[in-house]
Amino acid sequence: MMTPISVFNWAKTQKCQTPSTGFTLLELVLVLSIIVMASILVVPTFGGLEGRTFGVQVRAASSLLNYARRTAVVTGQPSTASFYPILDEEEDDANTKLSSVGTWQSNGAKLHFRDSTDRESEIQKLIEITFYPEGGSTGGTLLLVQGAQLVSIKIDPFTGRVVTEYEEN
Repeated sequence: MMTPISVFNWAKTQKCQTPSTGFTLLELVLVLSIIVMASILVVPTFGGLEGRTFGVQVRAASSLLNYARRTAVVTGQPSTASFYPILDEEEDDANTKLSSVGTWQSNGAKLHFRDSTDRESEIQKLIEITFYPEGGSTGGTLLLVQGAQLVSIKIDPFTGRVVTEYEEN
């Protein structure tokens, strides 16, 4: 019979080693870093939603004016861009001209118009800007105001050129 040299019991060690549950430190750090990176990307989009909506409205108004200008020059006929603070479908159908290339409707922005004599008035129903084939237009300045944001879209009466300026209110 052989004498055991080391006293080591395999049965006891297998009972003591229970499978570990939970996460390692590396896994926790990895998940937290993913959450932090996602929050950096997501949080700014919620805060500036109103400003982005206003920016989209400004670009749409400016694009409509430029489109009306190009259409007048290309077709050789006057073209009109219509701007509504609040669009009523029946009113739009009644005011639609043959020369109208499109309409713009406010989505929360106040619409003002400043004519060439610097008289400013708030638009209640409709303002139309007409461009002529020779390059001229009815001219004036459209002012869009939403909260603390103010944008002026200047239409040159002689050249029809459209210039958008962002101002502090």
